[in-house]
Amino acid sequence: MTLNLATDAPMDSLTEIEIGEIEREIQHLPDRQSAAIDALKIVQVHRGWISDNSLAAIAQLLGMSVDELDGIATFYNLIYRQPVGENVILFCDSVSCWLMDGEKVCKKLSEKLEIEFGQTSADNKYTLLPVTCLGDCDHAPAMMVGDELHHDLTVDNLDEHLK
Repeated sequence: MTLNLATDAPMDSLTEIEIGEIEREIQHLPDRQSAAIDALKIVQVHRGWISDNSLAAIAQLLGMSVDELDGIATFYNLIYRQPVGENVILFCDSVSCWLMDGEKVCKKLSEKLEIEFGQTSADNKYTLLPVTCLGDCDHAPAMMVGDELHHDLTVDNLDEHLK
């Protein structure tokens, strides 16, 4: 069931479950606006990404302007403001990864998935995104698939890491 937060709220407003989870987070914080990142993450878990309508509903719930919340959402690279595939692959494009043949590994990954950075595969299974650093430089090159970190990647072992 979808709840409209006001008569002019967007059609895909927040669900009762999303509102409940956000309200629980707010209880642990000094004010409603402090829950902005948590609220975005909660809605993203349920929907996969944050649409303009979802953003407006979250902003209304938190007592923020849409622009304030959008500034937060677009600052964090793990908040997706466009639809993504079932599995988001964050490929590290730091100097350490590129020095360890990350470019070759990424090229093979792009060829295998038939997508470039910022694109989603035709079957909607994968979205490939660059990330500045995964903090795994001693095991470069590295990528995250969902919440799983994969490192010491090579063109030869890439398929194992995609399973």
